[in-house]
Amino acid sequence: MLSRIQNPHSICILRLSAIGDVCHAVASVQAIQARWPQAKITWIIGKLEYQLLKGLPGVEFVVFDKQAGIKSYFNLRSQLKNRRFDILLHMQVALRASLATLCIRAMEKWGFDRARAKELQWLFCNQMIAPQSQPHVAEGFMGFARAIGVAKDQPFKWEMPIARSEVEWQQQRLGEFGDYLVIAPAASKAERNWLPERYATAAKYANSKGLAVVICGGPSAAEAKLSEEIQSGCDFDVINLTGKTSLKQLLVILQKAKLVLAPDTGPAHMATSVSTPVVGLYAHSNPRRTGPYLSQALAVSVYEKLVQQQTGKPVSEVPWGKRVKGESLMAQISEAEVIAKIEQVLVSN
Repeated sequence: MLSRIQNPHSICILRLSAIGDVCHAVASVQAIQARWPQAKITWIIGKLEYQLLKGLPGVEFVVFDKQAGIKSYFNLRSQLKNRRFDILLHMQVALRASLATLCIRAMEKWGFDRARAKELQWLFCNQMIAPQSQPHVAEGFMGFARAIGVAKDQPFKWEMPIARSEVEWQQQRLGEFGDYLVIAPAASKAERNWLPERYATAAKYANSKGLAVVICGGPSAAEAKLSEEIQSGCDFDVINLTGKTSLKQLLVILQKAKLVLAPDTGPAHMATSVSTPVVGLYAHSNPRRTGPYLSQALAVSVYEKLVQQQTGKPVSEVPWGKRVKGESLMAQISEAEVIAKIEQVLVSN
């Protein structure tokens, strides 16, 4: 099904979180802008995610602070009380996001197809995008763009908002080090992190090939501890910027990197949005669905093997979004496999 609105003047995007997902959604939003340059784009977004995307060309942001609880909905309703959109693209299945649609007036409210419209999302929409067979998350978001008229052959492109001040900051902080590897070691759940001593081995290999090593991450105590453990395992100077950068600064660090090493975490997708190769590490989730979109060939994955072990079935016979369970699964990713992928990037560049 395609939109009946042939020439939309106002389009609302609803995608609150998380960092990786809003990076994926940027490609869809910018494909819509290329198709409908006259349309005004309003994006309802989470407070943290806004810190990364603020300044995105041609997009008005409305910040939804989920920490404010029920007040966040009253705030949203107040901000949009005199607004009516031609189209709402509801790109998040969480019930919290669906409740926000009650504050948004739009002629067409698009959600995922019934199979993917989890948490009753379909109740809050009057249109559904076309079903997709085993899509990457980024392709799922692009399905919304297709539904309102973006051509199927429109390529995935990102134009991320990076200011001159962030570029100058990166040059002042890292310019003297030349080419570097970024390790973004921490995922949202500790079980998805690789072992610190193995990160250190990969770091030592990259350093032996002439790369400086930068470790990045958020300000939590757990991330600081993991970064310090990696750093202590290296016999050379490591630049540890964990907890010391804004999201904008991190984005430009990733943009200027030779490559990035990371598990299933937001910085991997931030790096993709600025065209930096990513060696992704996967055990719990399917890298074909959630891996760095432009670096799927660089993924080091034991997911397929683990699915077979835990279910007795190949990946092709289990639900596309299935996750495997276990606290020590990442230990099955070997140092040799990761080093081989790092070498592949270095040889190709």
